[in-house]
Amino acid sequence: MCRAVALAAGVRAVTAPNPWVGAVLESADGRVFEGATAPPGGPHAEASALAAAGDAARGATLWCTLEPCAHHGRTPPCADAVIAAGVRRVVVALVDADARVAGRGLERLRRAGVEVVTGVGHDLVAEQLAPYLKHRTTGRPWVVLKLAASADGRTAAPDGSSQWITGTEARVDAHRLRAESDAVIVGAGTVRADDPALTVRLAEGPDPLRVVLGRIPPGARVRPALERSGDLATVLDELGRRGVVQVLVEGGATVAGAFHRSGLVDRYVLYLAPRLFGGDDARGLFAGPGAPTLAEAWQGRVLAVDRLGDDVRIDLAPASAPAPAPSSARAPATAELQVL
Repeated sequence: MCRAVALAAGVRAVTAPNPWVGAVLESADGRVFEGATAPPGGPHAEASALAAAGDAARGATLWCTLEPCAHHGRTPPCADAVIAAGVRRVVVALVDADARVAGRGLERLRRAGVEVVTGVGHDLVAEQLAPYLKHRTTGRPWVVLKLAASADGRTAAPDGSSQWITGTEARVDAHRLRAESDAVIVGAGTVRADDPALTVRLAEGPDPLRVVLGRIPPGARVRPALERSGDLATVLDELGRRGVVQVLVEGGATVAGAFHRSGLVDRYVLYLAPRLFGGDDARGLFAGPGAPTLAEAWQGRVLAVDRLGDDVRIDLAPASAPAPAPSSARAPATAELQVL
């Protein structure tokens, strides 16, 4: 299963809106064959592993990170292919949250006499597929807020200069994060100040859909891009309907503050550089009102800390993650967007 997880990680940037899945097939005589989900329209992980194995799939054990599908989409059902290949046993980490599958693939396998084992590597795969699971259960994309700052929490000098606070390794890592995201969101103020292209240049992967909150200046490099304004939850709902599984929020401080205060962020990725501005006149990570007391300050969990050259990446998650409320129940962030 660990090998299947690694195979899934290798195709993370190219499968959306389909889940990134890995599969390993072990034949009755001990030979091993592998597969991973292809870009949309291509074979799923299980089908790839079965094709690689050929006749060796008969009597084999198939390990896959997600339940084999049971519906006709762009490709035929993987559950049917597993049965037709004569696989004896299927080991699955996670039941698919997609309503079109949701246990039907496993039930089809059991009815055909295939031994089914579930839950092996469950927590590992649930974390790996968290963006997909949220999208399938809520209709909204997984929201990653990327922040880069000096060690004393400043994003730019008083004169506005900010490139580059972090080093090359951190910037390459940030481009990998962008490649894994189906859309990237920035404010119009950031577009006016920095004129970013928001493309993937330092890593392998496709360019994300670019979304600007506010009006895009003529001639901006970010074009073509969507222009949106208003309630952030409504913007996320639209992106979810477009098949966006993960969105990367890249700023600036007004947009970061709006997403943070609205409780819409699933993961915070903070890059810290060994720089110190040493005063209170440099620009901070967030703009707008913060928590008035320590008791009301946002509390999170540290998921990972990684060194990238001289910089540090810290991954944070909310201390508790209740089920997302409907759009109408969330505090709108319209006011914050009016000043972008």
